[in-house]
Amino acid sequence: MITWELVVSFALGLVLLYLIGWLLLVPMRFLWRLLAGSLLGGLALWLVNHFGRLAGFSVPLNPFTALVTGLLGLPGLALVIAPNGLL
Repeated sequence: MITWELVVSFALGLVLLYLIGWLLLVPMRFLWRLLAGSLLGGLALWLVNHFGRLAGFSVPLNPFTALVTGLLGLPGLALVIAPNGLL
């Protein structure tokens, strides 16, 4: 015989399992987005350095510049290039 206490405890367990899964998934989504943005920022900086050799300038490629470019997009790329005197 199934009692109402068993049904309530089962439902509460499912709700808690859902909340724990959601709490673990949200930070992972942010970290994946951060990683993808950094990789794309590094690729953009590599392209700028590759074609910048023709104009005689380069931008340092490190985790900070890749992260800034990846998070901010084109404004971030301009922010990284500006101290080098190009913009």
